[in-house]
Amino acid sequence: MKERIYVCHTFYHVYVACLKELALPVEKQGNATLVLSTMSNPFGNLDERAGKCPLFEEVVMFDEKEDVFFPELKKYHTDRGNIILNMLARIKYTKLLGRFQEPYVPVDFKQYKDIYVFCDSDPIGYYLSYKKIPYHAVEDGLNCIQYYDTARYDNRGHFGLKAFLAAQNLIFIQNGYGKYCLDMEVNDISVLTYPCKKYIEVPRAKLVERLTQKDKDILVRLFIEDLDRLTEQLAQGAEQKVLVLSEPLCDLEVRKQIFTDIIEAYGVVDGKRAQILIKPHPRDVLDYEKEFPEHIVLTGRFPMEILNYIPNLSFRRVVSVFTVPNGIMFAKEVVFLGEDFMDKYEAPELHRQNEFI
Repeated sequence: MKERIYVCHTFYHVYVACLKELALPVEKQGNATLVLSTMSNPFGNLDERAGKCPLFEEVVMFDEKEDVFFPELKKYHTDRGNIILNMLARIKYTKLLGRFQEPYVPVDFKQYKDIYVFCDSDPIGYYLSYKKIPYHAVEDGLNCIQYYDTARYDNRGHFGLKAFLAAQNLIFIQNGYGKYCLDMEVNDISVLTYPCKKYIEVPRAKLVERLTQKDKDILVRLFIEDLDRLTEQLAQGAEQKVLVLSEPLCDLEVRKQIFTDIIEAYGVVDGKRAQILIKPHPRDVLDYEKEFPEHIVLTGRFPMEILNYIPNLSFRRVVSVFTVPNGIMFAKEVVFLGEDFMDKYEAPELHRQNEFI
């Protein structure tokens, strides 16, 4: 029986998996399996660097398939106008999605004592429930449920009934409601509006506080492919630096306008134009180097928290729209724009999901 396995869909997920490993006694580190799902995130050659990282015994790529990959499932998305008929269709859909995923699953999860899954709303959650394999769910992003409770939003209307069916493994609901989800790790229970009996609090700040300099060096080597180039970029330009965190918001034209407006509004410090650096989100396909040639564009293939571990690095300001910036320690000022800001660019119901639960 193997010890631990982490199923990750983003660079941030891998970062949290590393924090969890580094929090273990030294003698227990280094025997975990890291699974990188390619369904929604381009990992580049992270698998090669992770394979050399002392925290993981094995690194496996997972060609996880979205439900749209299987045309047989399309008919189950039709609203039949009746809660009973809809639930019967959903019961079939739940089992079929789990079964269809099986040929693409690269490991035998039954061989692991502890399975940690980020984003169990993705097909891996359906697969594990279909196979009746217990697992631990982990909050996707820092306090992300506070801003977007996907389990409640995706199942608004008769939620109690749906939660009951999920507890019987007839349908599947993410984030702690599935029968085979043992618990759901969240950063801070106090900020969550709706309770779930499987929530357990695992503050990420406490995991960070435990890090030694050796641990930080491991993280930097894992996530930064070319540290010299990054260091050179960070040293360029004016002394006052503003970091803008991009996100895959709206369509490309609106997205370009959003970040143009952000740079215009927050790119001046003490009356002087600051050096602007843009860190693209890994899933953001806008060509920032083309659209913003006057600014420095960093690689998007590392979690922003890694900048905390680069010595002597300091930004005057970091600006984020929806990325929760609580983990940033490398800036004097952090600006979180949030929903009020986005109301200017798209219909509020598209980003104020919790208000429509």
